[in-house]
Amino acid sequence: MVNTKVTLSGWQLDNPVIPASGTFNFGKEFAEFYDINILGTFSFKGTTKEPKFGNPTPRIAETPMGMINSVGLQNPGIHAVIEHELPELKKIFNKKVIANISGYSIEEYVYNCQLIDKEDQVGIIEVNVSCPNVHGGGMAFGTDPKNVYEVTKAVKAVTTKPVYIKLSPNVTDIVEIAKAAEAGGADGISMINTLLGMRIDLKTKKPIIANKMGGFSGPAIFPVALRMVYQVAHAVNIPVIGMGGVSSAEDVIEMMMAGATAVQVGAANLVNPYACKEIIEDLPRVMEKYGIKDLNDIIGIA
Repeated sequence: MVNTKVTLSGWQLDNPVIPASGTFNFGKEFAEFYDINILGTFSFKGTTKEPKFGNPTPRIAETPMGMINSVGLQNPGIHAVIEHELPELKKIFNKKVIANISGYSIEEYVYNCQLIDKEDQVGIIEVNVSCPNVHGGGMAFGTDPKNVYEVTKAVKAVTTKPVYIKLSPNVTDIVEIAKAAEAGGADGISMINTLLGMRIDLKTKKPIIANKMGGFSGPAIFPVALRMVYQVAHAVNIPVIGMGGVSSAEDVIEMMMAGATAVQVGAANLVNPYACKEIIEDLPRVMEKYGIKDLNDIIGIA
C-alpha cells in the first residue's frame, strides 16, 4: 500500500494532483465526465474584480507538443464567483479549492483577496502575478522582484488563508522573484505559468493569435518548468506547487523529486478531460514501479 497524501500549508490532500487554473473552469464541465472529488483539489479560473470578456479571437494556436493561448482572463468577476460559482461548486465538490486571483493594480489584488479570504470553500489563495495575456497587470507584476514583494506583502496584510504566488517563467532570474515573494510573506510558490510564444499563418502572413503573442504550454515546456521548480525549491523555505507540461504520473513523480510538494496539470486537461483522473489512478502503479512507498519521501530528493 502506498501513501499518496501530501500537505500544503497544513492542508492535507488525498493526492498531489491539481488541475491548473484556466484549464478546469469552476469544475462543473469536468464533473459531467467523472467524480472530481478524486482530485487533490483544483485551482479555479483566474478571477478579477470586474467581469472580463477576454481578448479578441482567434485566441488559440496549436504547436507541436503544446499550444499557445491568449484567452485574457475571461471570467465573471469576483462577486459573481462568490455569489454564484462557489455555491454551485459546493453541490459537486466536497473539498476546499484553490482560488486563483488576478489584478491590474495592488489595490485590486487586495480587494479580491480580502473578499475571497472569507469563503470557507477556499483552502489556498493563489495570486497570479504571471499571466502573459493581460495588459497592465499579470506578468507586469511578476517580472519585477520589487512588485512581487509589494503585492505579496499587501495581500498577506488582509488575508488569513495561505497565500501562494504564481510565478512567470518569462524572467532572467526566477529564484530572485521567488525570494521576493517569500520575503513578502508568501506561504508558498506556484510555478510556472506559461512561456510567451507565437505562431504565424504562412498563408495570411499574419500572427495566428489576434493578440499576436500568448502563453505557450504543453509537454514541450516540461523540462523548463522542471528546471525552474528545482532551482526555486532549493532556494526558498516554503512549499512549491510545480506545473508546466505535466501529463503523466511519471511527470508528477519527476516534479516532486525536483522539489514540488504538489503538482498542477494544465494543458493536458484541454486535450483529454480525463487526464487528471488517469494520472491519479496510475500514480500508485508508478510509485510501486520505482519503489516509492510515500510521496513525501521523494520531495526534493533529486
